[in-house]
Amino acid sequence: MPTLKDFFRSKPKYVTVHPIGKQEKREIPDGLWVKCEECGNLLFNKELERNMMVCPKCGYHYRVSARFRIAGICDEGTFQEFADDLVTADPLGFPAYPEKIRAAQEKTGLPEAVICGTCEIEGFPVVLAVMDFSFIGGSMGSVVGEKVTLAIEKALEEKKPLIIVSTSGGARMQEGILSLMQMAKTSAAIGKLNEAGGLYISVLANPCTAGVMASFASLGDIIIAEPKALVAFAGPRVIEQTVREKLPPGSHRAEFLMEHGLIDLIVDRRDLKETLAKLLRFHAPAQVGGGKADA
Repeated sequence: MPTLKDFFRSKPKYVTVHPIGKQEKREIPDGLWVKCEECGNLLFNKELERNMMVCPKCGYHYRVSARFRIAGICDEGTFQEFADDLVTADPLGFPAYPEKIRAAQEKTGLPEAVICGTCEIEGFPVVLAVMDFSFIGGSMGSVVGEKVTLAIEKALEEKKPLIIVSTSGGARMQEGILSLMQMAKTSAAIGKLNEAGGLYISVLANPCTAGVMASFASLGDIIIAEPKALVAFAGPRVIEQTVREKLPPGSHRAEFLMEHGLIDLIVDRRDLKETLAKLLRFHAPAQVGGGKADA
């Protein structure tokens, strides 16, 4: 039986906190939050998606899929894909190339690294091609080159403006010279569109390099880039190792290239659709085979 003394025992100065068991531990579900790669701030994933995958704190542009870009550019329900039945072959018998293609198709849900279609942007009909970096680094093989060429020819045939969103690591080495030939083929097609007076707007996303940048991506009448996009033929490390010289800071970023005249506009992804609509409105008289818009 407790005595009166027991009620006046000194209380411990410290409290022992027992760790929560693994099953009791409350965790944030995967994919609910994401850490910004630029500023390090923790972002709510749904908010980031609503913000076009652009960090609302620092403006960092995440890489996004081709279909995500299409949804953000086109008027709802207007995109009609074409040339989606073209399938990549293995012309050189490159080791494990078919397996690599199948893995990329399963990962992205796409048959190849570019999607082509017709759509409307705030009511303006256009031909749109969008590359996807997740598909083997957006590399350009014979099918990518053929689809881009078909998009250019469709713009020429239907007398519509052409918009290509490019993001790529360059030519696809598994197809050798057949891949490199696409540089000349797409550039020649752009040349025909230009001779006919067609409008071509090139949008450069991060990164846009090598064979794609050295061909159709750099031939736009108007060239737009996303902020801080890596835009170059060869990357800075490759150049520095070759010439044995240190390059200026940011020499391969969109802002540096705009200062030196290669890029016309740098546009935040959240403002891209509105900017494209303004350009289409201004150049509306410049249809293929027609006159140029008055300044």
